[in-house]
Amino acid sequence: MDAGSLLRGMTEAQSQAVQHVEGPLLVLAGPGSGKTRVVTHRIANLLHQGVPDWQIAALTFTNKAADEMQLRLERLAPGREVWMGTFHRFCAQLLRRHAAMVGLKENYSILDAKDSLVAVKRAVQLAGVSTSHTSPERIANEISSAKNQLLTPEILLSQNLNPLRAVAAQVYPVYQRQLLIANAVDFDDLLLHIANLLRQNPEMRQQLDARFRFLMVDEYQDTNLAQYAIVRALSIDHPNLSVTGDPDQSIYGWRGADVNNILDFEKDYPSVTCIRLEQNFRSTPTILAAADHLIQHNRRRKAKRLFTDNLDGEMVVLRHFVNNYQEADGIAEEIIRAMAEDGASLGDFAIFCRTNSLTRSLEHSLRSRSVAYQIVSGVAFYQRAEIKDLIAYLNLINNPDHDVALGRVINTPPRGIGAKTVEHLQRYADQQAIPMLEACREVDQIVDIKKRGKTMIKKFVDMYDLIASKFAVPVMDQLKFVIEKSGYGKHLDAIDKESEDQSRRENVDEFVNAASEYDRKNPEDGSLEGFLEQVALISDTDAFDDSGQAVSIMTLHACKGLEFPRVFIIAVEDHLLPHERSRDDEAQFEEERRLLFVGMTRAEQWLQLSYCKSRAMRGDLRPAIASPFLNELPLQDMRQIESTPRQDWFDNEFDQSSQFDDDMPVFQVSDRGSASSADSSGDDSFDFGANQAAVDEFPEIQQDTSDVQKPADEPSPSEAAKAKAASFLNSVKTAADLATGASAPLTAYRKGSRVMHESYGEGTIVKVSGRGPKCVAKIAFADGEHDFRLAFAKLQLLDD
Repeated sequence: MDAGSLLRGMTEAQSQAVQHVEGPLLVLAGPGSGKTRVVTHRIANLLHQGVPDWQIAALTFTNKAADEMQLRLERLAPGREVWMGTFHRFCAQLLRRHAAMVGLKENYSILDAKDSLVAVKRAVQLAGVSTSHTSPERIANEISSAKNQLLTPEILLSQNLNPLRAVAAQVYPVYQRQLLIANAVDFDDLLLHIANLLRQNPEMRQQLDARFRFLMVDEYQDTNLAQYAIVRALSIDHPNLSVTGDPDQSIYGWRGADVNNILDFEKDYPSVTCIRLEQNFRSTPTILAAADHLIQHNRRRKAKRLFTDNLDGEMVVLRHFVNNYQEADGIAEEIIRAMAEDGASLGDFAIFCRTNSLTRSLEHSLRSRSVAYQIVSGVAFYQRAEIKDLIAYLNLINNPDHDVALGRVINTPPRGIGAKTVEHLQRYADQQAIPMLEACREVDQIVDIKKRGKTMIKKFVDMYDLIASKFAVPVMDQLKFVIEKSGYGKHLDAIDKESEDQSRRENVDEFVNAASEYDRKNPEDGSLEGFLEQVALISDTDAFDDSGQAVSIMTLHACKGLEFPRVFIIAVEDHLLPHERSRDDEAQFEEERRLLFVGMTRAEQWLQLSYCKSRAMRGDLRPAIASPFLNELPLQDMRQIESTPRQDWFDNEFDQSSQFDDDMPVFQVSDRGSASSADSSGDDSFDFGANQAAVDEFPEIQQDTSDVQKPADEPSPSEAAKAKAASFLNSVKTAADLATGASAPLTAYRKGSRVMHESYGEGTIVKVSGRGPKCVAKIAFADGEHDFRLAFAKLQLLDD
């Protein structure tokens, strides 16, 4: 495709972004502004300008986004092989090439959240830590948070810590040792290992910087500190970094994302070109105006003038229900009405909620009216017991050191290997510092295991050796072989026959189909390792079915990147949206507002927000308070509907007539948590009361840009994080550093000297050559010889 064709139909701002070639680029892309089109057309333009495929990499946050980009690029530039994928996939593939540098083998396994928690629980036991005042889940979250902040176990232990983090600091190093023994990493390790490798290995960083000379990052507002450090390290020598994003859509602070990464981009790259995509092609003016009116209440943002040339469309609806049962029924009835009267289809509708726990009454109302729906969560399928079992078998074949996988399958299906026997195996493995599969092979040495247990374990090892022998075959064939030879297929058939439930077997068949699809898409370079990596890195929306055959129900976090003609957002209530955890933290409160903004801007033609007088929560029907965000909407331009109470809405699960009646007062919008009420009899309008009190001043973002809306003269809330990143990045060596190091010979390192390397262990120098920064030592370690530039290598001299 020629350059003129790439620009056809583009706005002036889009064209400018597409034609940008060298130097840093910031594309501030409002919702529905054609961001994906701009990114893919810019890649096609780079290819047209002669940039080689292999010098371009595009990083996304979901597989779905990467797949969409790949499809579009294939239409624009057929046959070109530009690297596209998620941050975690990018790091996973880099780590496989450099696994030995962090003590891993290339066939390492990636633990999902549940398997990681199993490993944390084991580490808690080994560390001898009491969980009387905490839980393994909270410890796991603290370890994850530490990794996202680039804190290794050693760094964490050296800090002044709160009680929870102090406990996590004791478990963290034990957990990492367990992962190393199991030849495994968790999601956070993928980022942490690569960030540390780039900092500690200047030549590797330089090579990757040169390899990916044109780096593109989508949804940059959602990057955490580790991702920020990786991107910065790969754009030093060749700062052709292009990022797209929108501070108003930063909604992942709870998992470490820092909106300041995009707000400070112009400070990080002073020569940046900044382009705003402000025209919305998705929503009607009424929807866009309501969303824009809301988000302008945030201080930490970059101002944009959102506009659209679309037709006005219907007014945004704000509907007040008696309770969540009436809310669910009202939504179901509106869907049926719109299909009958307006010609809408099931796939046109989406229902968004703040948390998954709010969907049950919706599901009941839709089911009772035979309205097909889907709960959007790609992860859920792979968390089903039968799928987790088969993934564990495949993981153990690919990585025999995977103790979590072995623990799951050793008695699945039942083989007469009890919990006590597994406990003895685990203890022996810990004592010998070997994987559990090796302990199984040495079972005759374990005196605590009885004869029958030893016999069963030997049979399990024989079965494992059989299924592991069929390795170099398509993944689908290997999976079928596992299902047959492990006895798992017969086990499922027996369960399904007894329960008259075929769903487990159907799920296994669907998993086989997934393996077949992987084989089809990867005919030459497919592998079991690659399939397991793909499964491990599935995200929530990857399994979203957009065929139009069902109403979609999902959380507001999961709706990012999607769009629907008709959208319902339920439970816009204080303590839910905004969530109760954001109550005393202005940064979190602003993120909750951004979350509602993201949900509203998914709607193309019609949007309804709703809240209730009361909502069933944790087994009780409790009074509900309208969200303070509703007071920030242009209510005069919205259609407000007050629903009439009906007794059967109170009788869904428990008799609530003694608690509430038809004269129950209408709760006004919360003033950050204080409820007031007004008599609603004879009045169909909403009484929101006085304007919400001014929120507390929020600290200034320290940056040079003048268009960020913020109060003045206060320290940055992310100053500590930025200082940490600066310290991290200051230790990264550039290509210029490598060429201009000190010229004095490093005479302390001589042939025969003993040294210690943090990844390879102890070694002996067998040869030294060169001077200054070019002084190279060949060192013999247990796994072989490796060459190091002594000016930059992390070596400890053990003898003189």
